[in-house]
Amino acid sequence: MISLADLKARIEQGALSPDAAIGQSQDAIAAQDKAIGAFVRHDAAARAQSAGPLRGIAVGIKDIIDTADFPTEMGAAIYRGHQPRADAPVVMALKQAGATIIGKTTTTAFAANDPTATLNPHNHAHTPGGSSSGSAAAVAAGMVPLALGTQTGGSVIRPASFCGVAAIKPSYRLLPTVGVKCFSWTLDTVGLFGAGVRDVALGLAAMTRRADLVVPSQVAAPRIGVVTQAFAGAPENSGAEALQKAARAAEQAGATVRELAMPEIIAEAWRIHPVVQEFEAHQSFAWEYGQNYDAMPPLLRGRLDESKGGTPAEYDAAMDVTLRARQALAAILGEVDVLLTLSAPGAAPSGLASTGDPRYNRLWTLMGVPCVNVPTLTAEGGLPVGVTVIAGFGDDAKALAAASFVEDALRA
Repeated sequence: MISLADLKARIEQGALSPDAAIGQSQDAIAAQDKAIGAFVRHDAAARAQSAGPLRGIAVGIKDIIDTADFPTEMGAAIYRGHQPRADAPVVMALKQAGATIIGKTTTTAFAANDPTATLNPHNHAHTPGGSSSGSAAAVAAGMVPLALGTQTGGSVIRPASFCGVAAIKPSYRLLPTVGVKCFSWTLDTVGLFGAGVRDVALGLAAMTRRADLVVPSQVAAPRIGVVTQAFAGAPENSGAEALQKAARAAEQAGATVRELAMPEIIAEAWRIHPVVQEFEAHQSFAWEYGQNYDAMPPLLRGRLDESKGGTPAEYDAAMDVTLRARQALAAILGEVDVLLTLSAPGAAPSGLASTGDPRYNRLWTLMGVPCVNVPTLTAEGGLPVGVTVIAGFGDDAKALAAASFVEDALRA
C-alpha cells in the first residue's frame, strides 16, 4: 500500500516530486485495476497540483459523491451518464488542500447492498465489502494513498476490515454530505480510507483544516473499554480473535483495558437502526422507487418493498430511543477514553453475492460517534480482519490517537 504520510514527507523534503507521486498511482492503477475493478472512471492524464498539504496525493472518490470532472452514476442504471455541474464540498475540500482527484471508485448501487464486481485484493474469490467497495480495494491494492467512502450502516468500517486498510468514519457531519446521494440523512457519513491510521488522520486534517486531528508522534496510553456487542450475536472465530488480540496488545503496551457491559437502551438502539434507515430511505428514494421502480437495483428494491409499511409513529419512537442511547453512550465514554469493538463478524465472506454483514457497525453510525478501523490479523485465505476504536461525539482526534496506539501495539 502507499502511505500518505510517507509520500507527504518525501514531497516536503524534496525527495519526490508531486507529479512523480501521482505517477506512482497511475502506474499502479494501470497494473492492478483490470484484475481488481476498483475504478469506474480514471483520469490517466491527471497531474499534481503545485501547492497544498495534499499536493501529490492521488484520491479516489466513491461514485455516489458529485464530481464536476467525472460522471456520478451511483452504481445504478437510472443514473448512467449523469454529469453533475459541481463538485461536492468534500471533493472541493480535497482540491483546496492540493489533492488530485484521479478517478471514481465503485459503489454498490445507491450505496445499498446490490454488490459490485470489485474483487478483494487479498483473495479474488472474496468480497471487498460494501458499499464503498472500490475505495477500500483501491487503497488495499496500492493504487491510491487516500480514498473517500460513505457509511450508513457499515460501509466504511466493514470494507476497511475486509481489505486490511485503515479507515475513519468521522463524527456525524464533521464532513458535509451535501452533493452525496442521500440514503438516510440521520446516518449518512463521509469517511476516508488509507494505508494506516496516521494516513487517514493526515487526510482528514487537511480536508477539515483541523491540525489537532494529526496523530502526535507520542500517544499517551488510553483507557480502553472492550465492547463485544452481544446484542448483535456472536462473531466468527476470526472476529473474536481479532478483538482479543488487539485488546491484549494494547494492554501489553500500557493501556488500561476492561470489558464494558452496555445498558439495555444501547441494545435497543442497535435494534431500531433499520427503522430509522428504511423510513428515511423511502423519502430519499421517493423518485427512483416511485417513478423508476423496474430499474431499481433488485436487493434495494426488495428492502424498500418490505419496509414500505413503516409509520411516522414508529420512526419518532426510534428517534426517541436514539436520543436516549446517545446520552447513555456519552456517560459510558466519560469512564474510558475509547471503546474497542468488532469491525466485522470475521474475514470477508467468499463469493461476490454478498458484501458482508454490517451488524457490528450500525449502532455506532446511529450514535454519530467517530470510528476507526485498525487492521489486526490475517485469517485463513490471506484475508484481513480489523477492530474498531470509538471515541465520543466530536472526539475524532482522540479516536485517531488511540487507534494509532493500538496499531503500534499490534506491530510491536
